[in-house]
Amino acid sequence: MGIDAIIGGFIILLLSGALVCVTGAVFELRHFAHVLQLSSYQFQGYFRSLRQNFLRECLLPLLLLLTAVLYAGSARMGMPEDDALFFFGFVTAILAIMSIIHYRPKKAKKKFVVTPRVKRLFLTTGILILLWMAAFMILRTGFGPQGLSFYLTFRNGAGELLQFLLYHIFHFYVWVPVMICAPLLVPLANLINKPAEQSINNGFIRDAQRILKEQPKMRIIGVTGSFGKTSVKYYLTTLLSEQYNVLMTPESYNTPMGIVRTIREQMKPLHEIFVCEMGARHVHDIREITDFVHPDDGILTAIGEQHLETFHSLENIISTKYELLDAAEEKRGLKFVNGDDTNIRAHMKYPDAITYGLNEGNDFRAIDIAVTPAGTSFKVQLSPRVAERLREEQGYIMKSPGATAAAKQTGAGAEDLSSPGVEFHTTLVGAHNVQNIMGAIAVATLYGIPASKLKRAVRRIEGVPHRLELKRHGNVTILDDAYNSNPTGAATALETLAFFQEQVKILVTPGMVELGEKEEEYNEAFGAHAARVCDYIIFVGNAQRTAALVRGAKSAGFDEARLFVKETFDAASVLMYEIDAGKEKVILLENDLPDNY
Repeated sequence: MGIDAIIGGFIILLLSGALVCVTGAVFELRHFAHVLQLSSYQFQGYFRSLRQNFLRECLLPLLLLLTAVLYAGSARMGMPEDDALFFFGFVTAILAIMSIIHYRPKKAKKKFVVTPRVKRLFLTTGILILLWMAAFMILRTGFGPQGLSFYLTFRNGAGELLQFLLYHIFHFYVWVPVMICAPLLVPLANLINKPAEQSINNGFIRDAQRILKEQPKMRIIGVTGSFGKTSVKYYLTTLLSEQYNVLMTPESYNTPMGIVRTIREQMKPLHEIFVCEMGARHVHDIREITDFVHPDDGILTAIGEQHLETFHSLENIISTKYELLDAAEEKRGLKFVNGDDTNIRAHMKYPDAITYGLNEGNDFRAIDIAVTPAGTSFKVQLSPRVAERLREEQGYIMKSPGATAAAKQTGAGAEDLSSPGVEFHTTLVGAHNVQNIMGAIAVATLYGIPASKLKRAVRRIEGVPHRLELKRHGNVTILDDAYNSNPTGAATALETLAFFQEQVKILVTPGMVELGEKEEEYNEAFGAHAARVCDYIIFVGNAQRTAALVRGAKSAGFDEARLFVKETFDAASVLMYEIDAGKEKVILLENDLPDNY
């Protein structure tokens, strides 16, 4: 074998190793971009995910860093340069192959979407890599008295220049640092892009504001709360649609840009009411939305200790949620609040707010509630002040001239709604659903919709996807509450599960997240509560994540033979169907964490 063949083989080997590193780096960058996207491009959520899953996310980059450090110090350890290059090059190639396997695109609960923002993120990341590549070329070739030495390659022909560029583009020293720095490179690119992204978003917001100004007669109803807001939004839209042309923010489009997208893509001149869900994870998030939406009326469904990791205190949550009612007050609009919520009652900022719920003292109160696994029935009782208001104003509040005539024709009033025998029926199960429906009834009544239409609309209300949605599969009933979980919502879900007394009750859950320092305390209490309700419990996640849940269940004396821990939801899903209960089963799916957890 000639020397040229040996050199050629060696070059092919180096090129193959470099291509492996390039592929590993690309897969890594894509993976961490997905984690950032799942964290809504927020640094706090992104780095929390890296901390909580440190070994899974960062072990390979750390091993590569260790390999690079050892190679840099190999000469001091007395290792010959050729031996060091061969040994550490081999180790690096193995780690790069492991990175390809570990970070390769996989099936995800929430798919990675290559949006224009992601494309800009990749472009900036590519520019950072090119800058490092250029710096490496300069450092590698050095400076001479005649200038940069790589400039001299131009004098030796295009072929040699191309060879020079390919050597540096595919060099280990370029891509190994990229693989090591991938967890930090993606957020760095996001940070660099932040001013541009904000400018782009501001342009979209201005366009949404223009569309809203073109419809001055449209009434805007804001809906917010720590939980229940999506359900109230869906129920209210169903009721209002009996009489008005209504647009609502779809699914969980409750962020500023989700709302902007709804306005820009779906709002039409024929819409009379816009029901706008407003979510919040940080202080003043609601104000950010109300500053461009300018709601006429507001509904506050609940205040609880959700997203404590970002809000830091209950007081911050309270002030942020009340920003919606502050905005409604500025326009002299209606303010509706869940009067059963202890935090709302304790911080009742507006005495004129209309309350709804199940307890005495509410302006709109559900009474004679009857709950069965097949559905729920109830009646409505009005407070004297609201009954008088409805009699005086004939049930009409909307200021739209077109709606005025429609409302006066229907004649919705206090006698119509609370007259004896007016009973509402819904296929939804549980008192919590009645509470949310009462919020929708309160608003719809003051928007001039008579009880005859409300009864029909309440019957048509369907479960909101993944919010204690009732599904049936043969002899198995699924209570799908997978979208989110918080202490109050989790307790409500277990109370709903308890209604199914004739079936075997199974809970599948990873517990609750984003509760800051109280997360372990709340999960332990959740586990104890589950032990008092369930026949079988399946916790999802690793031992560290589920430790508090298991501890809570055991402290309540739950039978360990009926307590299971599975690493993934897929494994838990197989088990929940395999459990031989001897009779019909009802399975509560409480929370389903995205992949970045």
